[in-house]
Amino acid sequence: MNRRELMLLAAGMVTAAPPLRAQQKPMPVIGFLGLTSPGPNGRSMVEFRKGLSETGYVEGQNVAIEYRWAGGDYEQLPALAADLATRKVDVIVAQGGTAVALAAQGATSTIPIVFIVGGDPVGDGLVASLARPGGNLTGATIITVELMPKRFELLSELVPQANVIALLVNPKNPLSERMIRDVQGAASTKGVQLRTVMASTESEIGAAFATFMRLHAGALAVGADSFFTSRREQLVALASRNAVPAIYEGRGFTDSAA
Repeated sequence: MNRRELMLLAAGMVTAAPPLRAQQKPMPVIGFLGLTSPGPNGRSMVEFRKGLSETGYVEGQNVAIEYRWAGGDYEQLPALAADLATRKVDVIVAQGGTAVALAAQGATSTIPIVFIVGGDPVGDGLVASLARPGGNLTGATIITVELMPKRFELLSELVPQANVIALLVNPKNPLSERMIRDVQGAASTKGVQLRTVMASTESEIGAAFATFMRLHAGALAVGADSFFTSRREQLVALASRNAVPAIYEGRGFTDSAA
């Protein structure tokens, strides 16, 4: 199955299904696997449903959606993905990064999977190539992980007096080690000391900022992570309260400060 066929299947589901299938399953079912929770994803869910409506599908009218949210707990993803696969949904949407896509991939080799990730889908084993993904997965990458070193370099240039810069990562994110390694390379190039701080829960984010202040770091780079995105208001508030120059993976963080 090529990329075009898989994307059409994801968008249209059963538009060309034979009458017999329509009788057996009159309403196609999308399995939605998300890393965090509905609240922080309100805007993206509106866009998701808008995209469906543009292809003629309205939730509850001619398409059903089975939602599975991990609440920011990476360890819950394999079981949630397996549950969707067991229910034999028509397609799985993997939202929240590489770990979510990998969990869906591990649950089924037959159900089409559409993902959005921030890393390298080829290097992470999700697809064979960008031009011809192969298998049952396709999707898009916004390369937020690969851009971490560039964001770090930009932060260093914007805060030249910062001889020590902290990097906040989620230890449960499988891409964290790569981010630390890549950012360390950028720090060495800039002649800046890098201090890594870990957080994977709301309370740990608060503790991480206390650690950050003890390190006397002059700036903070927040790692690309969907859990951090879901906690963007907390992160921005803490950075503002402590007068810490910080750089994030996306516009949503600065929007939340407005």
